[in-house]
Amino acid sequence: MSAPKIAALFPGQGSHAVGMGADLTRTFAQAEEVYATAERTLPGLRGLIETGPLDDLTLTANQQPALVAASVAAYRAWQAHTGLTPMVAAGHSLGEYSALVAAGVLDLEAALRLTRKRGELMQRAVPEGVGAMSAVMGDPAVVAEVCAGSRGVVQPANFNAPTQTVISGEKAAVDAASAELKARGLKAIPLKVSAPFHCELMRPAAEGLSPELHAAEYGPFLFPVVANVSAELVDDPRHTAGLLERQITGSVRWFETVQTLGELGVDVFVEFGPGTVLSGLVKRILPGARTMNVGSTEQVQAFGL
Repeated sequence: MSAPKIAALFPGQGSHAVGMGADLTRTFAQAEEVYATAERTLPGLRGLIETGPLDDLTLTANQQPALVAASVAAYRAWQAHTGLTPMVAAGHSLGEYSALVAAGVLDLEAALRLTRKRGELMQRAVPEGVGAMSAVMGDPAVVAEVCAGSRGVVQPANFNAPTQTVISGEKAAVDAASAELKARGLKAIPLKVSAPFHCELMRPAAEGLSPELHAAEYGPFLFPVVANVSAELVDDPRHTAGLLERQITGSVRWFETVQTLGELGVDVFVEFGPGTVLSGLVKRILPGARTMNVGSTEQVQAFGL
C-alpha cells in the first residue's frame, strides 16, 4: 500500500483562541519545546496563549506569532506520534510562515520574530478607521472588475473559495465597491478587522519587513510549499524572502492554492492548529475532499488514515 499523499495546512489570523495547544504541551515533549522556544524568543507570549486575556492575544503583533507557535506545536506533536510526513504544505497568509517552519525552511525562532515584527508593521501601516475589509459572496471575476474600476485603493485581498472573495483598501473605496457589488446582485459583508490587510496600503509594512526577510536564513525544503501570491509550488529557498514580501500587499490566492494541491493528487488535507476554517474552504473548493483537523491531544491520538 502506497503512503498517503498528505497536504499540511496552516491557518491565518482569526483562528486563535485562548488556551490553544496548551493540552498538547502536557502530552507531547515536542509541543512543550515549541512553547518553551516561543517564551524564550518572545517573553510573555506563552502566558498570553495559555491564559489570555483574549483582547491582548487578538492584537495583531501577538496573534501572529502565537498562531505560529500553536500550529507548529500541533504539527510536531502529530509528526512525532504518527511518524508521517506530508508531501506538500500551504498556509493562509500568516500560516505560510508555519508551513515554512514545518518544511524546514525557516527555523521557529526566526518565524516567531518575523511574525511579531510583521504584525507590528501591519498594525502601524494604516491609521485606525482609514482602512476596511469586506467579504463578498459571488463571482470573483465581477469582484476583480469592480475593484479595478473603483476610485481609491480597493483590491481583492483573499480569493478564499469559488464564490468568496475578501476585498481590502481605503474605507471609502471599499464602501463604494461594496455598494456597486450589491447593485450587481452580489453580497458584501463588512469585516471587523484591525487593518486592511493584503492591499497596497500595506506597502509601508512590506518595505519595513523587507530587510529582515532578506537577512533571514532559509534552509532546504523537506517538501515543497505552495506560495500564497503565486499559488505555485516553491522548493527553492532563494525565492522565499521575495514571496513573503510580496504576500503582505498581494492577494492570498487560496482557491488556486487548493486546486494546485488537488492536481498533485493529495489524498487528505490536514489542518494543524486551532480552528477549522481551512478545512471548510477545502470542502467548498474540492467537494468530496478528505479533511482532518489536528489541534489537540485527542485529535493527534485519534489520527488515522
